[in-house]
Amino acid sequence: MPNGSRTASGDATRTRPDDGPGTPFSAFPSGLHAHLRPFFADISEEVALAIRTEIPEYARPMDDTYMHVLHEGVRKALDGFLARMAHPDSDWEPVKATYQRIGRGEADEGRSLDSFQAALRLGARVTWRRVNALVADDLLPRHILAAFGEALFVHLDEIAAATTVGYTEARLHAAGELQQRRARLIDLLTTDPPVSAEAVTDLAHAAQWTVPRALAVVVTDHGPQYETIRPIVPPEFLARFDTRPGIVVVPDPEGPGRARAVAAALNGLRAVLGPTVSPDEGARSLRWAVETLALCRRGILPGGRLVRTADHLATLLLFRDEALVNAIAERHLGALRQVRSPQRERLAETLLCWLECGRNASEVATRLAVHPQTVRYRLRQLDEVFGGRLHDQAAQFEMQLALRAWRCAGAAARKRSEARDAPEGSP
Repeated sequence: MPNGSRTASGDATRTRPDDGPGTPFSAFPSGLHAHLRPFFADISEEVALAIRTEIPEYARPMDDTYMHVLHEGVRKALDGFLARMAHPDSDWEPVKATYQRIGRGEADEGRSLDSFQAALRLGARVTWRRVNALVADDLLPRHILAAFGEALFVHLDEIAAATTVGYTEARLHAAGELQQRRARLIDLLTTDPPVSAEAVTDLAHAAQWTVPRALAVVVTDHGPQYETIRPIVPPEFLARFDTRPGIVVVPDPEGPGRARAVAAALNGLRAVLGPTVSPDEGARSLRWAVETLALCRRGILPGGRLVRTADHLATLLLFRDEALVNAIAERHLGALRQVRSPQRERLAETLLCWLECGRNASEVATRLAVHPQTVRYRLRQLDEVFGGRLHDQAAQFEMQLALRAWRCAGAAARKRSEARDAPEGSP
């Protein structure tokens, strides 16, 4: 809507500058509105009939209340037009407020504004046709047609603008309430201990979300390098990115195309997909996803793409209590400290590969891409370091756990070192 003109002091001098001197409403001869008023009752009825006949959204002949509202709306629009003809400087704010309420009502009814705007255009055509007929019958002077047509369309344009404001406000308010319900639903689905199924179902209904048979929680890394990324997720997902990490609840994550949909929505973000769980175990999916994301940040697990917790359960278990793993390493691998680096690293790598390959030296040579004789030489060295413990099955299991943790931590340390040594500005 046009803003009121202002004096140097900033006070509004007139609510409707468009109705001042030189505008269509100020061009009408005095008393024309009174001359037109007797005809507007019939025009109002004809406009209402055309709207409910030609626009399906307003065709409710069996709904007396709705028909009354429709007729009143048309009557008020035309009465408002006559009032502006009589008093071009009249205050528009109350009328604008009326049409803003109508806009909010259209939003609450779940309709778009297309039908309302079509009704305005249809009402303008019917009114213009009837006024032309009055001129043709010499009931109105012909010279008022130009000003009447311009004033009519100005009036309807401003009604449309006021209605749009109310409609937009209502839609934004509804969207905000819906998002609040969905954010609260995420809290209920991921709380520990879980809330009742009835509470989740009730809130899900209010949030326009169907409780699935299974779900998974995705967490996203919103560090400073991701501040400008605003993910757009499918409407069946629940998401909130006002927390760190950001959280997305994915229904039926094992369904066809689900993983691709998640990866596409979070493209550019470091993200972790937690395990698939029942709706009352969302807290576990969230907890494991957060722990996996922490390992990705440290470089223990790969980052830069969608990581599935289910693919890294052993690593997640190893790093659940690092002090315990370190104690195991100290107990079973401490003897390696007497070996100098880098021979110590080569022996540790060979030992882990030998344990993973079922103590098959030939397979170890293939996996490490070294000569079998080199493997046998290293195994003799390991036998000298560890003695009989190297062939104790219980010790072998704990050695393998400690060596896996060592390998992951070593890879992460190398990545950090490479990042520090990389030239500034390199990828």
